[in-house]
Amino acid sequence: MAYITRELERKFMKLNGFFKAVLVTGARQVGKTTMLKHLCEGTDRTYVSLDNIMARELAQTDPVLFFQTYKPPILIDEVQKAPELFEQIKIMCDESDEKGLFWLTGSQQYKMMKKIRDTLAGRIGILNLYSMSQREKNNIVFDTALDFSLETLQARQKQVPKNDVEKVFHHIWEGGMPQVLGVDDELRMEYYSSYVVIYLMRDVAEEGGITDTVKFTKFLRACAALVSEQVNYATLAENADISEPTAKEWLNLLQGLGIVYLLEPYANNELKRLTKTPKLYFCDTGLCAYLSMWLTPQQLMNGAVSGHYYENYVVMELIKNYAYSSAKSNITYYRDANAKEIDLFVEENRVIHPLEIKKSANPNRREVKKFTFLDKTSLRRGNGGIICMCEEPIPIDDMNCFIPSNLI
Repeated sequence: MAYITRELERKFMKLNGFFKAVLVTGARQVGKTTMLKHLCEGTDRTYVSLDNIMARELAQTDPVLFFQTYKPPILIDEVQKAPELFEQIKIMCDESDEKGLFWLTGSQQYKMMKKIRDTLAGRIGILNLYSMSQREKNNIVFDTALDFSLETLQARQKQVPKNDVEKVFHHIWEGGMPQVLGVDDELRMEYYSSYVVIYLMRDVAEEGGITDTVKFTKFLRACAALVSEQVNYATLAENADISEPTAKEWLNLLQGLGIVYLLEPYANNELKRLTKTPKLYFCDTGLCAYLSMWLTPQQLMNGAVSGHYYENYVVMELIKNYAYSSAKSNITYYRDANAKEIDLFVEENRVIHPLEIKKSANPNRREVKKFTFLDKTSLRRGNGGIICMCEEPIPIDDMNCFIPSNLI
């Protein structure tokens, strides 16, 4: 399969010119190694994978000899398997003025990140790669940064075909793992089955000491059943036959492994009585659809939870957009004690862009009226709207639009 350009490449190379080490984290199989090997082409950078048992044992027992054997500049794959290397990497960074000496990948963020914070602070840039977005799969690079203005949305519309619900749900059902792109239904099912059994179960055993695969599989399916809802540990615990503290521990583990994304609620001292419970999303919708046994895109599109999957898709497309962009943003959701909810707050440069998500191609424009409560606070409200299945951006009022979901 031909290499598909990843949006993170630009940001990675920028950090590579600034830091002496750059780490790319993310779930297994999202394409971390493929991307960095592609960026290595035509260079003399050494490659070593710590999945290789001999290289791993050398790294764990003699880091100095390891780097005499595998000399920088170097790409070290699955670096979390030998945290003993971090202290030597720190020493070598301090002894050299050269940027980009160490390229690292890691799949298990949980323990690795603590070790990195303790040893490599200020010396390393850290980026997260997700499974492929719909933009990446379609090889689309927008010319304009996303600010939710009608002008920007109209400019983006010129670069893409019109929104198509069947194509959107095929992407949701297929997911963004590079290995499943373009394969038939049987191979997709086999891929996700082996992904859970081989990679995920091995990682949770290594990282969390979890050996009861039956209960953990039930827990995974319980998480998939709660997609796009507020986390309910009691429900997760009951469905997996575990305690609530264990459910919380297992969900944090899945978050650390890059399997789920917990969207935090908006917090502000000026707005009282806000919820403190995060919402649960899957980083890859294809894995979520597999766990819930949606056998075809059509079944998923016409099913009772299609709106929840559509919301998951929109949230993760935005998460990926801002993770790879030059702009810094804070993405949350709003819910108060009266159950007033706004699906997304995108906060950028101290401006809040309020967004609703609706699977409909013609949602009720009155949904944006709930945004006006922001005007009674000191918070600055920016452009917003309703992200939906409409075919082109349509203004609702001077600050809000109907936003086609393929433009984010």
